[in-house]
Amino acid sequence: MRVILPPSETKSDGGESAPLDLDALVLPELNPVRRKLADAIVELAADLDASRAALGLSASAVAEVERNADLWESPTRTAITRYTGVLYDALDYPGMTRATKTKAGDRLMIGSALFGVLGAEDRIPAYRLSGGSKLPGFGTLGSLWRPVLSPALDALDDFVVDLRSGVYQKTGPVAGAVTATVVTEAPDGSRKVVSHFNKHYKGLMARELVRTRRRVRDVNALAAVLSDAGQRVEITS
Repeated sequence: MRVILPPSETKSDGGESAPLDLDALVLPELNPVRRKLADAIVELAADLDASRAALGLSASAVAEVERNADLWESPTRTAITRYTGVLYDALDYPGMTRATKTKAGDRLMIGSALFGVLGAEDRIPAYRLSGGSKLPGFGTLGSLWRPVLSPALDALDDFVVDLRSGVYQKTGPVAGAVTATVVTEAPDGSRKVVSHFNKHYKGLMARELVRTRRRVRDVNALAAVLSDAGQRVEITS
């Protein structure tokens, strides 16, 4: 089983490992696009106003542009500890046992506008690029990624749980993947998609899928794991 998490715009600073080495990342067939995008955001960082416009940043977000400028020289750390925020708080990777962290390394992948998809233990620097960013001279990131990312993910030949948001799923749809929609139910039975707590619940889902000892190979086994953890699950086609 592979669980693909969404990335986060918020990222931890610093790192304890050597600068970015694309050849050390999973799915090396993605490296030509990774390098093209990495070089593009480094070059763009020389123009503060153009960077702000392309990346959707406020006038005060100078540090985000500086991160991109230093992309090839900055220290790295594992992707699972680089990304921060609500989902990663709920996942609580730092609180896992050593054995569970090993399973997290095997099972978790992370979507990325810059890297396509990463392994949890891939080492990356801090950067800023979102799925909806529009870099000068490029089309949408989805149009750039889809031709290479979907085939690479399909070739994993594993049961995939895709927890990425819509914009990241479009960068590389996975044939046969299970996706999740978090909803809340009102007393009258009406439902609406959860927005504020969506990432929190997906983080809890991912945590249970990392911890389980079950062999999760289909949606029924997936539902059983989550139900046993106290989550209400409904399977829809």
